[in-house]
Amino acid sequence: MNQRTLKKEYIFEGKGLHTGKYSRVLFRPAPAGTGIVFVRTDLGGAEIPAVASSVVSTRRSTILSNGHGARVGTVEHALSALTGLDVDNAYIDVNCREMPILDGSAAPYVAAMAPDGVQEQDAPRIWVEVPHEILVRNEKSGAWIKIVPAGEPSVQITIDYNSKVLEAQTVRFDSSSDYAAEVAPCRTFCFLHEVLPLLCLGLARGGDVGNAIVVVEKPMKRWQARLMARVLGKSAPEVVSSGYLCDPELRFPDECARHKLLDILGDLRLCGGFLKARVEAYKPGHALNTRAAKEIFNKV
Repeated sequence: MNQRTLKKEYIFEGKGLHTGKYSRVLFRPAPAGTGIVFVRTDLGGAEIPAVASSVVSTRRSTILSNGHGARVGTVEHALSALTGLDVDNAYIDVNCREMPILDGSAAPYVAAMAPDGVQEQDAPRIWVEVPHEILVRNEKSGAWIKIVPAGEPSVQITIDYNSKVLEAQTVRFDSSSDYAAEVAPCRTFCFLHEVLPLLCLGLARGGDVGNAIVVVEKPMKRWQARLMARVLGKSAPEVVSSGYLCDPELRFPDECARHKLLDILGDLRLCGGFLKARVEAYKPGHALNTRAAKEIFNKV
């Protein structure tokens, strides 16, 4: 299999999930061997390679830096989309420090790019293969990711929040899966009780029920419902009882697990290319995903 790049350029615009700032993004073709590189057009074209050594923060998203002051955040959805579309090389120009959240999924990227297909390049793909099993754990949460040598890539993840609303869910992705139909449309999510703390941390300023699923774990008092409804852009009566807040309704019964699958496909792309291994994960998140990517990156 040869390397591949985009056939043409694509523009996306919107607010950042955490900064709330408007950004404009241009995806464009790149030569063979480039990999995926973010370019801060507002900083004189500063380049930020999408590799594990560029990761500087994983607080609610994956943030990359070139080590010279240029950063770009919430990169995981774009990386996941390019991985799902089988793209080896691309430049992503962005004019601020966070990628736009769009509808909270990778579907807008895929819907624009997939119909055109990809451009095959005159260079063989270099698969990232692990020499032996790699295991990363978070002892406090019990989360873990295991990467095992395999002839074909696959990812299976399980989420478990000990929640009565969002029950434990397991999903799998392999060569027989349809990324565009089964993974790309799945949106980011959080629990309602996390919203105010996130805002206090200066995060989630661009979040609303149009770009995120909000899990309501338990009924709220009326004053709490009114406050949270104002933040989320939802009418108060609809946020009193437990359940899911999103617009439109859930796209899949296990959409939250599928979004975590979307995230891990993007984060593991930071290992330096397409990973040929069997990945199993329990309660994955950006911190653990990027730790696993760094372990792979440092061992191959």
